[in-house]
Amino acid sequence: MVGVAVTLLVIDAIALIVLVLLQSGKSAGLSGAISGGAEQLFGKQKARGIDAVLHRLTIVTGVLLFVLTFFLGYIL
Repeated sequence: MVGVAVTLLVIDAIALIVLVLLQSGKSAGLSGAISGGAEQLFGKQKARGIDAVLHRLTIVTGVLLFVLTFFLGYIL
């Protein structure tokens, strides 16, 4: 049981890293760093196509990572 949980955790961590690296950058330079958070907060730019899919998959794998980590901590 522990071996399966650890294996799933490692696979999920690698998948999360790959998904984050595949996403395109949201800002360009220092000006994007200052105003980029406000644009994302108020939803001026919506992700479309593959960016939206990558964003959703990143959220799912992140939540799964936390669930698996807590589960593994509970059974150990």
